[in-house]
Amino acid sequence: MLELRPREVGVITCVADPTAVDAIGDVAKATVCRVAPDEVMLLCAPDGAPEIARVTAERATAADPDAIVLDAGDGWAAWTLRGDDLDEAFGRLSAVPLAPGFSQGDVAHVPAKILRSEAAIDLLVPAMWGAYLRERIVARCPGVVERSDA
Repeated sequence: MLELRPREVGVITCVADPTAVDAIGDVAKATVCRVAPDEVMLLCAPDGAPEIARVTAERATAADPDAIVLDAGDGWAAWTLRGDDLDEAFGRLSAVPLAPGFSQGDVAHVPAKILRSEAAIDLLVPAMWGAYLRERIVARCPGVVERSDA
């Protein structure tokens, strides 16, 4: 069975000189996603976002005093697909090659961030596209069961 769940996620964005972005390294309790040479997105539990932002800002500004670190969680909507035939379901939504880890590209005609683990696919889109993405997933993935986190 394929399941679709909304996901609450903290999103910290850092834009800085590429060497400062490199200096951020791994951050405990966050998934670090390299968006561009000078930009990284850190995904975490929503209640952990302030601490992740603080640590990220300390590390980035040590190498680039002009680094910008923002809590951008309100700007993103996230959905998790879990269950059987994840690769087939994703193929109905996107032509982006699905590899383990982080990627980005067009998903159902929306720019998306994609995080693939062994058991799930997390899709993040700008918040204004959240409902649209859910509708496209339901329409293109027959048999998907919607679940809530509540």
